[in-house]
Amino acid sequence: MRKLIAAMAAVAVGATMFASAGYAADKKLTIALIPGLTTDAFYISMRKGAEAAAKAVGVELVFQGAPDFNPVLQVPVLDAVIARHPDAILIAPTDKNQLVQPLKKAVDAGVTVVTVDTFIGTGKYQTGAGDADFPISYIASDNILGGEIAARALAKAVGDKGKVFVSNVKPGISTTDQREEGFKREMKNHPGITVLDTQFNDDDANKAASQLQSVLARNGDLVGVFGANLFSALGAANGVKQANKIGVVKVVAFDAPNSIVDNLKSGLVDIAIAQHPAEIGYYGVMTAYAHLTGNSVPTSIGTGFTVMDKTNIDDPNVARFIYKE
Repeated sequence: MRKLIAAMAAVAVGATMFASAGYAADKKLTIALIPGLTTDAFYISMRKGAEAAAKAVGVELVFQGAPDFNPVLQVPVLDAVIARHPDAILIAPTDKNQLVQPLKKAVDAGVTVVTVDTFIGTGKYQTGAGDADFPISYIASDNILGGEIAARALAKAVGDKGKVFVSNVKPGISTTDQREEGFKREMKNHPGITVLDTQFNDDDANKAASQLQSVLARNGDLVGVFGANLFSALGAANGVKQANKIGVVKVVAFDAPNSIVDNLKSGLVDIAIAQHPAEIGYYGVMTAYAHLTGNSVPTSIGTGFTVMDKTNIDDPNVARFIYKE
C-alpha cells in the first residue's frame, strides 16, 4: 500500500511540476472521461475527482457516457468521443473483451488510453504481450483485495460458519469477476463456511431479490450473501427483507452511495465496502496528463477501501467516502 500511495503521489507531483513549468503551454490538452454509466453515484464521484485534477493542471475535461452499463451502448459513445480527437481517453470498459477493438481505434487515431475502474484483456498493460496491453495505465480499486475484505467481513458477521453465496452481475466484467475471485479465495481460509453457486442477475435488482429467495428456499440455513456490486447487494437485501430474514441472513454490499447510510442503520445491509472513486478520477487525469507532458507513469495504480457498518457510518472519517450524488 505504501508503494501505491507513493506512486500516486509521484504522478500528482510530477504532473503539477510540468504544469507549473509551462510544459505544453502552447496547447490546452483535452481529456475525455467515459464512465461505465452516467447516472451511478460511483461514476459521479469519479467525475468530481477528475474535475478537480483537470482544474489543478489546466486541462479541459469532457464527460460523456451511456445511461446503462452495456458495451452495446458504450461503443457508440466511444466512437463519438474519438471523433472529437481528445488527447487522452479515460474509460471504464463495460466488457474486458468487447471493448478491445473499439479502443484500438482510439490508439490508431493517436489518442492515449487509460482505463479506470475496469480494464480490458488481463489488465496488465505495456507488456508487449497480447492484443489488449496498449493502454498506458489501469487505475482502480484492487478488486481482488476488495472481495477478500468482503469475505473476511462476512465471515466475522456470521461467526465463521454456515452457507453463503455471491450475487453477481454477469461473467466478463473485470471488476465484479475479480471481487468474486477474491471473495472465494479468502473463504477458503474459513472451513466452516460453505460457498454456494454464484447467482448472476444481469444487474437487475428484482432478479437478485428473486434469486436470494430461491437460494434460501433450497438452503434454509443460509446465513449470508455478498453483493458484488450495489444493484446485486440491494436486490439481495430486498430478498432478505421479503423473506423476513433481516439480521438472520447477513448482507455485504460493494459500493456506498448516499442510500447506504439508511440501509446500514435500518439493518437492511450489514456491511458496505466503499471504494474511493474520486481518487480514481483524480489520478486518472493526473496519469494521462503526466504521460502527455513527457513524464513516465505507473502501468497500474490502486486505490483504497473503507469498510462501513452501522457502528461507524456517522464517523466523519468514514462518511466522507460515501459517493456523491
